[in-house]
Amino acid sequence: MTDQTDLIETARAWAAEDPDEQTRTELEAVVAAAERGEETDLADRFAGTLEFGTAGLRGALGAGPNRMNRVVVTRAAAGLAAYLTDTGHAGGSVVIGFDARHNSDVFARDTAEIMTGAGFKALVMPRTLPTPLLAYAIRELGCAAGVMVTASHNPPQDNGYKVYLGDGSQIVPPADIEIADRIAAVGALADLPRGDAGGLVSEEIVDRYLDTVAELAEDGPRDLTLVYTPLHGVGGTTVAQVLETAGFEAPHVVEQQEDPDPDFPTVAFPNPEEPGAMDLAMALAAERKADLVVANDPDADRCAVAVPDAHGWRMLRGDEVGALLAHHLIRRGRTGTYANSIVSSSLLGKMAAAAGQPHEETLTGFKWIGRVDGLAFGYEEALGYCCDPEHVKDKDGVSALLLVCELAASAKADGRTLTDLLDDIAHEHGLHATDQLSVRFDDLADIPATMDRLRAAPPTTLGGLAVERAEDLSEGSDLLPPTDGLRYSLAEGARVIVRPSGTEPKVKCYLEVVIPVEPGTGGSGVDAARISAAGRLDAIKADLRTSAFGA
Repeated sequence: MTDQTDLIETARAWAAEDPDEQTRTELEAVVAAAERGEETDLADRFAGTLEFGTAGLRGALGAGPNRMNRVVVTRAAAGLAAYLTDTGHAGGSVVIGFDARHNSDVFARDTAEIMTGAGFKALVMPRTLPTPLLAYAIRELGCAAGVMVTASHNPPQDNGYKVYLGDGSQIVPPADIEIADRIAAVGALADLPRGDAGGLVSEEIVDRYLDTVAELAEDGPRDLTLVYTPLHGVGGTTVAQVLETAGFEAPHVVEQQEDPDPDFPTVAFPNPEEPGAMDLAMALAAERKADLVVANDPDADRCAVAVPDAHGWRMLRGDEVGALLAHHLIRRGRTGTYANSIVSSSLLGKMAAAAGQPHEETLTGFKWIGRVDGLAFGYEEALGYCCDPEHVKDKDGVSALLLVCELAASAKADGRTLTDLLDDIAHEHGLHATDQLSVRFDDLADIPATMDRLRAAPPTTLGGLAVERAEDLSEGSDLLPPTDGLRYSLAEGARVIVRPSGTEPKVKCYLEVVIPVEPGTGGSGVDAARISAAGRLDAIKADLRTSAFGA
């Protein structure tokens, strides 16, 4: 038999097992085309199994083991059930949430039926709700685990499957490997016992979450003209209720993006960091003469912020929002460990030290940040913020949004803005400016080859600044477990971290420069520092492109 014949037979066997008529029909059509000798994506659909890792599953919807579909999700649920049984949680409760993406409700139902069939109590969230509400419900309901069906800010053709354990944190090694091993051991789907669709979580849990978030805002000014967009996601109703309970007037919502829509028709990519994603919101803000623009990504675990400046509206970087939230919580007297990922700005460590609070760096991802002992506040530069770790040990775009609004309203009452507060922070600690460079590779094999070459011959200067120290993060340290990455410490406090992307065929470079601000110079001194920082970042990026990547 030829390889193509084997592939077609494998695909037929998969289709015969697939309980979903749509993906079964889709795969049968692809097989028929392959048999006619037409070019198809059949080989890619069966090029291994969609990998289960610390982010769970995430991929394009479609038929085959290398796609998100009911077969893959059913096997994942069965593997998770086996892991929970083997680790002493047999008969416990598993809470399951889902967003508004294509098939999210279907995948949630399949998960519930597999869990009840395996002897667990399945608790399904009552409707499409934000991811942080699922993380909240795990501990509030005393569950052994939680599953959120979401692809967060991925393109509309994707979906995903995020797993949490009973502490309310996302899984970390070795749990991901142990669950993946049990998924691989799942036999025929027809042999898996399936129970009922579980019970619905009470709306009371939703109300308790809303009240818990609203209580984060202390008494104070509430005068704020606000524009909000949920980017076609599930955050809209939740955010509106939290703002109302906390005493804010209803925001002006971007009408075209207000309702959940799995096709995300107004954006090329439903991520508020992407160019163009916030254009409608900023246009509405200009029309309404708003004080602030806030946004969530589609599952509302991230928060984006835009502010008016001399040139219109400006998106704040995740590091800037992280610094503002830390400033707010430190000023309130929040004690504990302030934490951020290694690719985020070094500013948080200086702010924590000045306030006499401990600081910790973690690997990238809230699966690590949420596990920091004594966490008071944690963030990562990709718009993720944990402002209430006592209740949600994950990033939460709803609580972060509320605290940003509270801070902006307080500043407005004093005749100031969030930009003024950022200037204050820059005067105290120096201007910390960050940027990114992403290099895409057509051949995946070139990524490890590039990392190996940089390990063997690290740059000696970048952007005219000497590389004072080159660290190979794959070796690990007393403070960090091993990860595939390189960290270059440059003169004058600058820094570059190079790491392969976990989701795309890219190598990402995270840049930071620190420019002192002359005392007594006010906003003009910060503006001068920003101009200097922009020049340095551009020079570092240019050197990275040529010397590190040969681009």
